Amino acid sequence: MAHDNHAHHDGHGVGGESHGSVKSYLVGFLLAAVLTIIPFWAVMKGGLPTFTTGVIIIVAAILQIFVHLIFFLHLDRSSAQRWNVSAAAFTVVVIGIIVAGTLWVMHNMNVHMMH
Repeated sequence: MAHDNHAHHDGHGVGGESHGSVKSYLVGFLLAAVLTIIPFWAVMKGGLPTFTTGVIIIVAAILQIFVHLIFFLHLDRSSAQRWNVSAAAFTVVVIGIIVAGTLWVMHNMNVHMMH
């Protein structure tokens, strides 16, 4: 019975999970910090239109999600991560349906209660 010495030297741990380098974590941290500071600055400055400030916050939040998924949770397009990416996409769809349904119900309740 031969023992494979290269089983755990491919950058993946047991179970296929990958681990980032210090550089990867630092880049992720810096991106996350910048994506936190930008909307904070937009709100604290106060001179921007409300719609523009809202767009800045939403775009920064979406980018922040991707930074966390890629740099901290190490989700990528590799075959080892395919199920994790699929599960994350399914979760996003379900949460979107719940949020959209809730907003729709609340809007209809508001419209019908005001008459």
